[in-house]
Amino acid sequence: MNIVVCIKQVPDTTEIKIDPVKNTLIRNGVPSILNPFDKNALEQALRLKDQYGGTVTAISMGPNNAKAVLREALSLGADKAYLITDRAFGGSDTYATSYILSKAIQKIGTFDFILVGKQAIDGDTRQTGSSIAEHLNINRLSHVLDIKMEGDKCIVKRQIEEGIEVVEAKLPVLCTITKESNKPRYATIKRKIDSLKAEIKEINLSDMPDTDITKIGLKGSPTRVKATFTPKRQASGEIIEVKNPKETAKNLVCKLLEAKLL
Repeated sequence: MNIVVCIKQVPDTTEIKIDPVKNTLIRNGVPSILNPFDKNALEQALRLKDQYGGTVTAISMGPNNAKAVLREALSLGADKAYLITDRAFGGSDTYATSYILSKAIQKIGTFDFILVGKQAIDGDTRQTGSSIAEHLNINRLSHVLDIKMEGDKCIVKRQIEEGIEVVEAKLPVLCTITKESNKPRYATIKRKIDSLKAEIKEINLSDMPDTDITKIGLKGSPTRVKATFTPKRQASGEIIEVKNPKETAKNLVCKLLEAKLL
């Protein structure tokens, strides 16, 4: 079984601030981390490997420093890692990124599963994973909690608003993995050391000669980020002085009903 896991290096959003004048992200001093949802996708891939055998390949698109998250993936148990990088990929939106990743996956070889995190914490669009499946013309299942194999098909539990849905799909399939699906494992000391020495292969535009260059980079991106800003706070409220608890509670309920909050 060949499993490809797409991971992303993202800024730690707990450390990000926005310049109040320029309305741009202040990235100086902000550490980069492995997207937390992608850790869940990697853990699901490793559990499939532990149970059914196979190979787990981690891929990431980005500059050279994105190799850090690929080494982290190797330290957690991935067998191989590829960095998809080229100046021509700069400025790609989710559509262009998913197209490039789909071409890179085809370059790497055959696959049974493509696993991705439900979303990336820096964009929260939830578009890239499903778009990869569309480019590759394969089945896709979102918000996956668990995966089991049964012959040449997989049985998947999905998180939906009404509860849990159980579906089956033939391979190959792409699944977006939720945070609730598992608790990612820790890397061993040996694997951490081995990951520092492991080879991370690069895939450039020249390695994918059938790539349509009109679909990559800034020029190939149909969407643009027009502005970034923090919404203005319009906090307002009323302080109710408590003299008689029962009367205060009644007064509060009446006000909530008037505001149509109950």
